[in-house]
Amino acid sequence: MKTFLVIDNENRTSTSGKPFERFNPVDGQLVSTHESASTQDAIAAVKSCAKAFSTWAATGPSYKRDILLNAARLMEERIEELTQMMVAETGASKAWAGFNAHLAPSMLREAAGLTTQIKGEIIPADKPGMFSMALRRPAGVVVAIAPWNAPIILAVRAICTALACGNTVVLKASELSAGTQYLLARIMIDAGLPPGVLNFITNAATDSADVAEAMISQPEVRRVNFTGSTRTGRLVAATCAKYLKPVLLELGGKAPMLVLADADIDHAVRAAAFGAYMHQGQICMSTERIVIDESIADEFASKLAIKARTLLAAPPNEGSAPLGSLVDMRSADRVEALMADAVSKGAVLCTQGHRSGALLGASLLDHVTADMQIYHEESFGPVTCMVRVKGIEQAVQVANDTEYGLSSAIFTKDVSLALKLAQRLDFGCCHINGPTVYDEAQMPLGGMKASGYGRFGGLPGVHEFTEVQWVTIEDPAQHYPI
Repeated sequence: MKTFLVIDNENRTSTSGKPFERFNPVDGQLVSTHESASTQDAIAAVKSCAKAFSTWAATGPSYKRDILLNAARLMEERIEELTQMMVAETGASKAWAGFNAHLAPSMLREAAGLTTQIKGEIIPADKPGMFSMALRRPAGVVVAIAPWNAPIILAVRAICTALACGNTVVLKASELSAGTQYLLARIMIDAGLPPGVLNFITNAATDSADVAEAMISQPEVRRVNFTGSTRTGRLVAATCAKYLKPVLLELGGKAPMLVLADADIDHAVRAAAFGAYMHQGQICMSTERIVIDESIADEFASKLAIKARTLLAAPPNEGSAPLGSLVDMRSADRVEALMADAVSKGAVLCTQGHRSGALLGASLLDHVTADMQIYHEESFGPVTCMVRVKGIEQAVQVANDTEYGLSSAIFTKDVSLALKLAQRLDFGCCHINGPTVYDEAQMPLGGMKASGYGRFGGLPGVHEFTEVQWVTIEDPAQHYPI
């Protein structure tokens, strides 16, 4: 597949003259060829959005809503094309690709509903004869930088609320899933977005920093959002700080699942397997640490190991194996290195997934301690580790012993206790008796600490993509003290 830059609703070639390619991580076959945007192309995309902004910002909510609803319908009609491209580019299982393609339309519908929720407020004033208002209005041009691991969901999330609020958007695709995200951009344009409201660029990995800064530095850009690794997120945040641009960041995670002594073990095992191994663990909310009371750890480890051994990895287009491929060979190498380090320091490898190239089955480590790399580092692969603790206080301490703070979970029969513990966990999400991997379009998903800041979903998302302006209407005949 050949893709293009999209500016003013037109396919364009790059001025760099340096196309790049994406190969299937399973069989190495060429999947897609992409234009590599230069800084000149990136600036052109921003200027186009700036030109379209005033008209789009003034467009009524019903018109915006109809376009977003139409995009949801078109996406459902083109699910097969989207999922095939996603599987080929990222190695995802068909189940994960299908989940992406089915959730994304609901995100567009939720955003469509937000078009009439861009509201201000009347504020009582002490000054006689004054009428005081806080108005909420579109911010301007938004730069949206999307990742590869959920390329449909997270690209749609990066643009839909911003568009609903009346902003114009440049979508910068991941070089690992540019074909999938190009198809999404074409769907949005086919749904009726006017020229310049959504522009689309791709670039080779080596040019990412320059292209991103070229856009962020433009005065018309008023918001940036980025989903991806904490390492890259720090660079994006530093660039935004340099130009005083507000940025919404959803970054890495090291999600703990607390399993208390009274938990339903079978239920917790099922949730842990889903949370740890879905999409080969390549989800920012993946269950990376199972913080478990030592009184039930042996039984839990035995049952989860049995479950993990059934979670085999295979080429996504060959049958219906529960796991697909990691995004590349280096990711598989890194996961194996983390496991080897843990075992060398005393961890017990309860089960190790079979590896073939970038394919890696589910693995489970027990007796993991703080001197092991995997205790601290995000594995982003199909492995989870058990950290044994004595009682609730140590469980909370271990859960919070991480730089990350995105998602968490607590398993216990005492929901009242769990609600109190949730307030003590430094994570943007906490799910009681549910997996760490969970999201819906209307939910305020986001992290704390090194997992980023800001929230994407619902009304919190509206606040991220709008400006608040204080406006007053005063008595022209009022008295002044001087």
